[in-house]
Amino acid sequence: MLASLLDFFFPRMCPVCGKRLELDERPLCLRCNVDIPRTMFWEHPYDNPLARMYWGKIPVEKVAAYFYFTPQSAQARMVYGAKYHGRANIALELGEMLADEMTGFFDDIDCIIPLPVSIKRRMIRGYNQSEMIARGISKVMGIPIERHAVIRRYFDKSQTHLTREERRDNVDDVFVLKDADAIKDKHVLIVDDVITTGATTISCANEILKAENVKVSILALGFASKAKAQEVHQPIMI
Repeated sequence: MLASLLDFFFPRMCPVCGKRLELDERPLCLRCNVDIPRTMFWEHPYDNPLARMYWGKIPVEKVAAYFYFTPQSAQARMVYGAKYHGRANIALELGEMLADEMTGFFDDIDCIIPLPVSIKRRMIRGYNQSEMIARGISKVMGIPIERHAVIRRYFDKSQTHLTREERRDNVDDVFVLKDADAIKDKHVLIVDDVITTGATTISCANEILKAENVKVSILALGFASKAKAQEVHQPIMI
């Protein structure tokens, strides 16, 4: 009854289509949920198109992304809302949703490191969107989040409009391993919002791998693949 009253006075809207959500719909309406172009990479986490981007660059364990990301798409509106428009709850609830679907992917993961943002960027946004995704995963899977092992050194230029080479140069030496003991002998999962070239996660992983006997896996909400969403659409039955 309380949930119904709250929903009546403070209706929740689908961040994709704007439709009012039913009580059992979260964070998306049923139609938009089904339409998400899921990658299904978590079914083959050691060998998939995203995992291959890291081969020969860093020693990585499992790699996956929840959905394919294309600019101006429904998924882009969702991510931009979480990243730039103060909708931290979207990132949190998407983290919960992907964890519910990708349960097997988290086997043997000891801790999660959300891709760090600079202090300045956190102050501007009010939160780290990758950390909100990680919180959703942690809530479902019970895996602890390690927030202080790696920090971002400075406020780097945005990656959004850079070429592949510029993206790689832009994140060189951005991250610093501050507490190696916190992740010693652990299997660490780096969580990011959207992966395009992998340059940022590679830079972060290189610092993490300086710790003793550590393994690294990588997970993103979205993968900015060249494949068109309609060609790779992997709906699920709900």
